[in-house]
Amino acid sequence: MTSPLTIIAATNFSPIANNAVNYAAALAKATGAKLVLFNSFSLSVHSANSLITADAMQKQITKATSRLETLGSELSSMFKIEVDSFCSYSLLEVELDSIIKNTEASLVVMGMAERSFEQELLGNATTLVIKNVDIPVLAVPENARFQGIKKILYACDTLNFTSIKRLSWLKQTVSSLEAEVEFFSVDEKLDDLKKQQNEIFLHSSIEKEFENVKYLYKTVRSNAVINEIKEEIKNYNADMLIMVPQKYGFWDSLVHKSKTRIMATGLDIPLLSFPGY
Repeated sequence: MTSPLTIIAATNFSPIANNAVNYAAALAKATGAKLVLFNSFSLSVHSANSLITADAMQKQITKATSRLETLGSELSSMFKIEVDSFCSYSLLEVELDSIIKNTEASLVVMGMAERSFEQELLGNATTLVIKNVDIPVLAVPENARFQGIKKILYACDTLNFTSIKRLSWLKQTVSSLEAEVEFFSVDEKLDDLKKQQNEIFLHSSIEKEFENVKYLYKTVRSNAVINEIKEEIKNYNADMLIMVPQKYGFWDSLVHKSKTRIMATGLDIPLLSFPGY
């Protein structure tokens, strides 16, 4: 990489968020990255429903800021990494976008909520960020631990230059990655995927970068897209799932029928979501 990676870990201090922060710290150590902790401060229901004074509000903000700075100091000492922290009273997606620009961050890490009917219907903070930010977002489930990334399941409907460049980003980010990648499709023919990849590598300068990456291909014919992906995660024993919501085609249902929310809840492995196109 030409410049150090900056990872933003957003937290609300919940157990799920705390685990994501630790995952982000371990990833930062493995990649030599700088970690930026971010807490979008919001008032408690009791405070919001009362006539809270400016002084009282400032005390709550100061308390949250101190808690975040303490966490940052502990992580810096434990993982031997550089850690900054930002705490603000604002909407998550608004302030996060500003911090991404100011820090030139390349990745946002957040906790992945457990599956529930309400979250699938309405979404959550993580799915909101996935939809609105312009850099990759890694959603980490509560029980996931960073132990390297050896098997990546790339669920896609088509393999093109943009897809390969996204894998290039991952390869550069995790410099020690010796991963096997399975392109998994429920829509394309297997031979089409292979042909597209060969054509992409033939007319690009990134073939050498991936010469040590083992590729597998698998396709199924099914309307149950989400179930097929989750089943393949188990069969393949994947360490990470990659998804790229698209406006048209196979992923159209994920964008317009809120199935992205389903994938960002209830998984056992991290979900890396790249900005849609």
